[in-house]
Amino acid sequence: MFRRGIRLGLPYGAVSGVLSLSFGVLAVQAGFTTLQAIVTSALVFGGSAQFAALTIVSAGGAIPAALTAATLMHSRFLAMGIAFAPSLPGGPLRRAVEGQAVVDASWALANKGDGTFDRMLLFGTTIPQYVAWLAGTIVGALAGDLLGDVERYGLDALFPTFFVGILLAELGRPRARVAAALGAVLALALVPFTAPGVPVLVAAAAALIGLGVAPDAPDAGAPEQEPA
Repeated sequence: MFRRGIRLGLPYGAVSGVLSLSFGVLAVQAGFTTLQAIVTSALVFGGSAQFAALTIVSAGGAIPAALTAATLMHSRFLAMGIAFAPSLPGGPLRRAVEGQAVVDASWALANKGDGTFDRMLLFGTTIPQYVAWLAGTIVGALAGDLLGDVERYGLDALFPTFFVGILLAELGRPRARVAAALGAVLALALVPFTAPGVPVLVAAAAALIGLGVAPDAPDAGAPEQEPA
């Protein structure tokens, strides 16, 4: 499963590389040093958090505000971590370390649909994404002057498109469409009045309507089939 995870992660890694390339360019243009941009990607490894923080810093916002926004943007990982936790073996330290491999695409691909996750597949899927994310940032930070304005290449549209693809893959699950619609309404209603990250945090509450639902539970009245 680990090798299969690596194969599944390669396309996402390609997207990650392009996204992080744009981050490297924008970070240096916003005043980051090349080393600061690279270290940020190496330690944070989170597109939404990094871009949210970068937007605030670029607009002249304070570092504490940027860190708060980044934390709120990644608040979804609290729910994702709770779901993934039962699939992790070992003590608290080992589980905490292995939990760092959770990223959106890997989490979705490793979901077995019955409330459990294939941890080895998740680890394998995350590796090419992390390598590509770091490599893209390095290239963008070092070659930003050559690339110029990333918007003219359409790179700014890749990040939202990436998440839309993940969302579409999840819409077949029970109550997923209702949760997605409710989350969208909450987020759009709060965007004009709240700080960056708050709409995401509040909209994540919509996922609670899926509690207690067994994704692939058979119908109660369906007869059991004899094994072949």
